[in-house]
Amino acid sequence: MEPQRLTIYDSHTHLNDDVFYADVAAYLARAAHFGVVKMNMVGSNAKLNARALQLAHDHTALSAVVGWHPEDLAAYDQAAEQTLLNQLADPQVVAVGEIGLDYYWDAVPRDVQQRIFARQLAMARELHLPVVIHCREAVEDTYRILKAAHVEEFGGVMHSFAEGPEWAQRFLDLGMDLSFSGVVTFKQATEVQAAAKVTPLEHLLVETDAPYLTPMPYRGKQNEPAFTYFTVLGLAELLGKEPEELATATYDNAVRLFTRHAKD
Repeated sequence: MEPQRLTIYDSHTHLNDDVFYADVAAYLARAAHFGVVKMNMVGSNAKLNARALQLAHDHTALSAVVGWHPEDLAAYDQAAEQTLLNQLADPQVVAVGEIGLDYYWDAVPRDVQQRIFARQLAMARELHLPVVIHCREAVEDTYRILKAAHVEEFGGVMHSFAEGPEWAQRFLDLGMDLSFSGVVTFKQATEVQAAAKVTPLEHLLVETDAPYLTPMPYRGKQNEPAFTYFTVLGLAELLGKEPEELATATYDNAVRLFTRHAKD
């Protein structure tokens, strides 16, 4: 298909994942065809952080986000933290993430998740880097820890926001931005859609979270950065905006948030 001419920033994707890593150039070419010209490669553990950073060095369209995901914290120790600190000093790194809490899998004890989440937030605050937050079935504790960390001083984004409008407003009041994935295009995702409707345009981002959360009309297929285009179309329709307006606003918002080392 020949898409509309839009300029899109996929604020959260995983070309560092095994399913993409051997063929990154092809996925970047498809993304460019759909106007997706900037992407954040998001890490979560030692391997994926290193890959995110390597991709950001190899491709000018890509930036790196590095941190330790709550599901991976069993391997987080003093050596891992020192490596992370070294990586966060790299000029290709634009945020700390994805970090947060995951009570769905409970792969790591909750008190450990909370302690290391707070520690990584403290690192972000010290380094003046924004944070990319993973929150699954842990919204109250995520909110509490972000508030205690004074996240308004360094900023961040609730990635693939999955709560309703009340929680959307509470996180917005903390100074967070909200990023919406392909889930917002699902007919039954009424709470997420309601959250998008209360989010001011200047605090709205879009993402794929590829290879997951593929938007309509490709739901059920493997997601990829090119499909951010369809999330933009769906979100624009939901909000009564022109796709170009929404694409431009979310692009500018992402550049603003990831300011420290944002690329031209």
